[in-house]
Amino acid sequence: MKIAKIAAAAALVSGLVLAPAASLSASAEPAGLTASEGAAPAASSDGAAAKPTARTGFLAALLGAKEFDFIGFMLWLALFGDGIAAIYFVVDCMILIRPEKIMPASLIDNVQSAMAEGDVMKALTVCESEPGAMANILSAGFTHVEEGFDVIQESIGAAADLETERMMQRLTWISVCSNLAPMLGLLGTVEGMIGCFATLANGTPDVGELAGNISVALWTTAGGLVIAIPSITAFYAIRNNANRIILRMTALTMELIKGLRGVEVEQTEEYAQ
Repeated sequence: MKIAKIAAAAALVSGLVLAPAASLSASAEPAGLTASEGAAPAASSDGAAAKPTARTGFLAALLGAKEFDFIGFMLWLALFGDGIAAIYFVVDCMILIRPEKIMPASLIDNVQSAMAEGDVMKALTVCESEPGAMANILSAGFTHVEEGFDVIQESIGAAADLETERMMQRLTWISVCSNLAPMLGLLGTVEGMIGCFATLANGTPDVGELAGNISVALWTTAGGLVIAIPSITAFYAIRNNANRIILRMTALTMELIKGLRGVEVEQTEEYAQ
């Protein structure tokens, strides 16, 4: 299951980054083609040898315009890893933070049936047989049934806070990935701009080459934003859904334990042992 999630995340992040890169590179090709066509006759008429063409577009940003850029390549690897991690956590949270997973209908029906019979031990057995967030909260209340309703409410409140924190910790990783992506992109841009100004310090460079280097530097920022924008959107969407589920679960739990005010617990020999 985890391998499938990682593979899907890798495919999605590759599509998110490479699709805009391909479109931008394609839009830049006609201008480069026109320039080469205009320069070809001049070169043939002068008899001068053509200059070796440098890499352009996303390929230049990934590998370097002329020479291999190790630092830039490592930053792109970090961006791809961050994107894969973000998609993995988004898919994981979308699968696990659902009403069907947190509040199974079978659990609710069986607990309601047991509470209608006044059998708290049966309700506790149902919760133990279907582990989950709501089952853990109800179990915390049922195990303190002999200590009074106030203690039951406190136990349920503490268990609910614990389950909420577990859900939010899972969601926090999406936020971490969404915040890390633009920082990595900015770091790549700063690294590229350092190279541009180092070129300026060595003398008067070719304006076209300098503009190309700046363009390459900005690609990492674009890549970081491509990862960050969907990630932060997914984070808030899943977080709001989790908050709604928590509110529903809290209300339903209080409804289920309402009958514990007048329930007398009768332990069977099985539970007494």
